[in-house]
Amino acid sequence: MKFIKTPLPGVILIDPHVFSDSRGFFFETYRASLFAENGIPDPFVQHNHSKSSKGTLRGLHAQLKHPQGKLVRVLAGEIYDVAVDVRRGSPTYKKWFALTLSSDNFKMLYIPPGYAHGFYTLSDIAEVEYKVTDFYDPDSELRLLWNDPQINIQWPGQQPVLSAKDAAAQSLAALEPFLPVYTTVK
Repeated sequence: MKFIKTPLPGVILIDPHVFSDSRGFFFETYRASLFAENGIPDPFVQHNHSKSSKGTLRGLHAQLKHPQGKLVRVLAGEIYDVAVDVRRGSPTYKKWFALTLSSDNFKMLYIPPGYAHGFYTLSDIAEVEYKVTDFYDPDSELRLLWNDPQINIQWPGQQPVLSAKDAAAQSLAALEPFLPVYTTVK
């Protein structure tokens, strides 16, 4: 497994070694000791799975009281996956990083606590699973506007399908007083 740093501190691209032959493939998606050696020491406590149709945008989400690190991978299809630094005072505050994750490229993305996360479905359907380092807490959920001009994410689609909650998300300016203060990422 290769652990590749991104421009955002703590956001790590994981490129697993895939063993393929005429029968199919096998690869290791997680090994605690290897992840800890590469800057991802927190245990995962919840495992989530979503299915989305083409053009669906989920996000941008984070949790305030129970921030989650997320290990994201695609089981079927293809997504444009985005992490945004929402830690006030961070050198990369308001910066974002994105890449395509797919069932064909096998890549995974680790997004540490203190970042908002979202994805846009590129294929007809996409099944995404993600492990998280803290339990979901609906009372501390932060929903950041997907097209906030302060962040200016270059999404592949400009008319996404949104949930009612994501359509009602707030701007960074409105959320700023509630955002976490920067601390170094492990």
